Amino acid sequence: MHAYRTHTCGQLRKDHVGQSVRLSGWVHRVRDHGGVLFVDLRDTHGLTQCVVDQGSSLIESVGKWRHESVVTITGSVKARRPDTANAKMATGDIEVYMDAAILQSAADVIPFQVAEDDGAGEDMRLKYRYLDLRREKMQRNIRLRNTVIASIRRRMWESGFQEFNTPILTASSPEGARDFLVPARLHPGKFYALPQAPQQFKQLLMMSGFDRYFQVAPCFRDEDGRADRLAEFYQLDVEMSFVTQDDVFSTMEPVIAGLFEEFSNHTGEKRAVTKTPWPRIPYREAMLRYGSDKPDLRNPLEIVDVTEVFAREDVEFRAFKEIIAKGGVVRAIRAPKVSDRPRSFFDKLNDWARGEGAPGLGYIVFEAAEGKGPIAKFLPAAAQAALKTIAKAEAGDAVFFVCDMEERAAKLAGKARDKICADMDIREKGVYKFCWIVDFPMYEKDEKTGVVQFSHNPFSMPQGEMESLDTKDPLDILAYQYDCVCNGFELCSGAIRNHKPEVMERAFAIAGYGVETIKAKFGGMYNAFHYGAPPHGGCGFGIDRIVMLFADEPNLREVYAFVMNGAFEDPMMGAPTAVSPEQLRDLHIKTDLPKEKIKATG
Repeated sequence: MHAYRTHTCGQLRKDHVGQSVRLSGWVHRVRDHGGVLFVDLRDTHGLTQCVVDQGSSLIESVGKWRHESVVTITGSVKARRPDTANAKMATGDIEVYMDAAILQSAADVIPFQVAEDDGAGEDMRLKYRYLDLRREKMQRNIRLRNTVIASIRRRMWESGFQEFNTPILTASSPEGARDFLVPARLHPGKFYALPQAPQQFKQLLMMSGFDRYFQVAPCFRDEDGRADRLAEFYQLDVEMSFVTQDDVFSTMEPVIAGLFEEFSNHTGEKRAVTKTPWPRIPYREAMLRYGSDKPDLRNPLEIVDVTEVFAREDVEFRAFKEIIAKGGVVRAIRAPKVSDRPRSFFDKLNDWARGEGAPGLGYIVFEAAEGKGPIAKFLPAAAQAALKTIAKAEAGDAVFFVCDMEERAAKLAGKARDKICADMDIREKGVYKFCWIVDFPMYEKDEKTGVVQFSHNPFSMPQGEMESLDTKDPLDILAYQYDCVCNGFELCSGAIRNHKPEVMERAFAIAGYGVETIKAKFGGMYNAFHYGAPPHGGCGFGIDRIVMLFADEPNLREVYAFVMNGAFEDPMMGAPTAVSPEQLRDLHIKTDLPKEKIKATG
């Protein structure tokens, strides 16, 4: 007999009755029923109920076992009586009567329960992550992640892609987020950077003639933490040669749609997946209709522009007119059939808007011929009729308003759209709704400095190429850039790349980068452009967000084995940590800490 186990804790069935078996695992629960001990033994495969019968010599030793101790038991398999069988357990028709038991590793008193959710906070869960990972839900999520990645690899290989690994230590580059820097001991004063994405390397693979590349790639970005963002994450990184934007979509849609269909019932509720080809929504249209470049299409509400209604001469609503005169806009959201809602429904939305920094959320309710509400009195009948036409409002509907400068109005209207949908509880359920957001602006203006800068990926091909760069206002230039969105989450970002050195020089010049900067920051790729670069494009799908959607979890930390907290600290490993003066001397580094930090670290 094997030293530790003949079977796993999820394996035994009725046809094993009468056999002598050996199991090893963790003590999940111990129950004393009048001198008979029942021990639920757990491993990653399942649970088995083990019994120490009355009068057994094992009663005393087994009775001292603490939860989460690791034990090995040897015994005989017996069938449970019909009235004691547990249909909820795969092994619920049998139990193992112990003949021998070995305590392999005793556990101290555990800081929180593993057998059930006792509400332990995030810091406690992360400090003792190895205990947290023993929980059934976490085991299920981490195994799901493994299965998803295996499916992704299989689908990519079947689509003709080859998997390559790219460097982790590379050069720092301005790609939109802060780099994590690594000091180079052999090159004093110089630093490597951990890659925000394998962007340049995957493009260089196209220039090396490999045609179709993918990688389950680690990416590192020194950004503020949030529920759907981590400092370290993994993405399905993809690049293809001799492709258009349509080719990228038609290649990746079957891969991702197939993946979502495969795992659409992971939580027990079968979910429908948007049929391909997925809708394509231009960025500016998305910002107008949904107030977001990652719209949740399960939300049936849409935003419309009603600036012209409030700009009419017969409308005397000065609060909006003054903003319109400065170049502002008015956005409206139709909420269907809410006229019978209590006043508190509208008051709560108004309070919510104030909490978002707005004066409130004005509205009109159309109960019959004329509208009612705090703004209705400022709109004569003709203006109300025009409003109803634009907003497609009917009797029983309400129309909510946001007025501000265009960008701020779009963001608040987007949040209001989501809030109204949630309060009405009309978000479509049981679906994964996909779309592509396309035609992103190539450039944007920094609100504080007024400087023109790249808005997305600096390596994208501008639509119209050199002609657009030479003749258009930079803020009017669109790029072949695209995002894939599902249920309000950005799952993917990508682009058709610029592959022409002269276009790269001009595009970077508009953003304030000279040729010398290009050579210093992107020298490898810039040089490669001069030796025959194929037209190419690609994207990166966030694996962690995909798994998060499958597991129906609100936070990425629930689908990762080992993670940091929201402050990017690892309570379990104690990272980040100070290093010794000797290590700093080796790296030729001196620290210059803020005064409050010096006090805190003593």
